[in-house]
Formats: sequence, structure tokens, C-alpha cells
Amino acid sequence: MSRTSYDRYLTVFSPEGRLYQRSFTEYAFKAISGSGHTAISVRGKDTAIVITQKKVPDKLLDASTITHLFSITPSIGCVMTGLLADARAQVARARAEAAEFRYKYGYEITPDALARRLANINQVYTQRAAMRPLGISMILIGLDAETGPQVFKLDPAGYFVGFHATAAGQKQQEAMNFLEKKWKKFEGGAEDAAKAGKRLGRSEVIEIGIEAISTVLQTDFKSGEVEIGIVSESPDEPEKTRGKWRVFSESEVEQHLLAYGEKD
Repeated sequence: MSRTSYDRYLTVFSPEGRLYQRSFTEYAFKAISGSGHTAISVRGKDTAIVITQKKVPDKLLDASTITHLFSITPSIGCVMTGLLADARAQVARARAEAAEFRYKYGYEITPDALARRLANINQVYTQRAAMRPLGISMILIGLDAETGPQVFKLDPAGYFVGFHATAAGQKQQEAMNFLEKKWKKFEGGAEDAAKAGKRLGRSEVIEIGIEAISTVLQTDFKSGEVEIGIVSESPDEPEKTRGKWRVFSESEVEQHLLAYGEKD
């Protein structure tokens, strides 16, 4: 059998250990890296944030309708990087799964259970001929009643894992390198990343996110050029939104950008 003939079968491995369907998944990853966006997430002792670019491609567009941040449950939100139409489809499915879980068990789904369920769905998309992988990467943040703030990243292949800090999109590798170096500078960060992360308060987590995206993209952002989503149970978080997912207003983004600029 010639090597190209392996492409005719979804379930037969080639001598190189590749599946025909696997190439579709690789193209899905290229859709993420080629999206032109970079998203970063950081978690601390009582706070998790996501930050991403906000690009308005046309001056006639209503900027308030363009977003890569989505709410799933009152305490879980996400940033989507890649094809926005695919992102909306996965967010709709995530909301449906979370609503079904609440109806069935009587309490809100936890971030890790939701990430696992969505990853399982993504994996099915890689093995069925009538489906295609979604060209998006989801970074999910939320609060767990037992373990505190959580960050999970899901990819089109159905792989998910928890992070102390992570990135997705065009500058993913550069952002990950920056975050790793940043973590090693923390006390004990090289030996125990979890312990180092537990020392980070709300303001420090936000500052690291802004510093990471500004450094990696080499840009001094204005308030309308980035989006920040947060879940925090910190005393510094307004009592009304404490423990809940929310997106910063432009004035709040401006305030944190100025604070970072002055410190820099």
C-alpha cells in the first residue's frame, strides 16, 4: 500500500503514526495561531483573569458587539481564540451542558467538570467523518468551592489541562516563555509553581496579565484595545461581583493600564 493511500481511511495509521483525521486537527491549530489574536490567563490565590486583544477591523462596526470573552455560568467565563463563529458554537454548547448539569444535580457545574465535558465533545469531533474539529482554543476560568480559582485550556484535539498561567493564539509560545520566566522569579517559583501562585493577590494577577500581553506584543495598549475578564473572591473585588465572572469596563481597564504604566 502506498503512503498516500493511507489518506483514504479515517481509522488506519500510516507508517509515520499519523491518521488522516489528524491532519484536520493540525489545520484547526493553524486556524488558532493564524487568527491574529493572543489571549493570556493568570491565576493567583483568590483571583483568575483572562486578557486578550480587542480588534475592530472596520470603523463602521459597533465595537461593543465585538468580544472574545463569554460568560458560561455566574462564576465561570472564558476567552476564545480562533474562528469566532466556531467559538460562539462551543460557548452555546458549554452553556447548555452547564444548564443541564444544574438541572440534573441542583448546583452549578465546577470548572474542571465543564472543561472535561467540553474536551470529550471536542475529541468526538476528531473521529467522526461527518464532523470537523472546531478551529478554536478555549481558556476557561472559574471558582471552585474547594480549590479556589481555576484555569483550564482546551484544544481542538480534545486535550485539556489546568494551568497557573497560560496563553493561546498567535504569540502563544512567546507568552508562555515570558510567563515561565516570570514564575521562576517568584520566591520558590522554580521549585513549586503552585506555592508561588498562591502568593499572588488580585492586583498582582491583573498586573502580570497586562505586563505579559504588553511585553509579548510590544504594544502600549489603550483601554479600548484589550479585554479583561475576571473571577475573584478577593476582598478588593466589589462585594456585588465577588465570586462572579465579569468583564472589566473600559474605565476599569484604563485604571489598571495606568497603574501598570506608572509602575513600569
